Amino acid sequence: VQLQASGGGLVQAGGSLRLSCAASGRSFSTYVVGWFRQAPGKEREYVAHISSGGSRVYHADSVKGRFTISRNNARNAVYLQMNSLKSEDTAVYYCAAGPSSAKGPYSSTSTYNYWGQGTLVTVSS
Repeated sequence: VQLQASGGGLVQAGGSLRLSCAASGRSFSTYVVGWFRQAPGKEREYVAHISSGGSRVYHADSVKGRFTISRNNARNAVYLQMNSLKSEDTAVYYCAAGPSSAKGPYSSTSTYNYWGQGTLVTVSS
């Protein structure tokens, strides 16, 4: 599976962005997909993940109520709708795919096998 994240950019605080993660590969619909972010000088941080079929979604407390993850398996795509953006949301955002049968937590980067290249989100205050 190859992943490509897009949709980042510069936005004012309180604004919105929609990130997309486009995947190639016939088995994309069998993978859990997660979004992570990494701010300058900080470790990569879990944001959200979605089950392979899209029926279960999970969000980090820091983004709950503001961000929404979704997917469209027919289009091999996962999205992250980000509303009410804050300056602390500034980071490079990565999408990642991992097996639906993983034993590890999906909030951990080590659970994921495939990573996109990242897209930069900058929120100005």
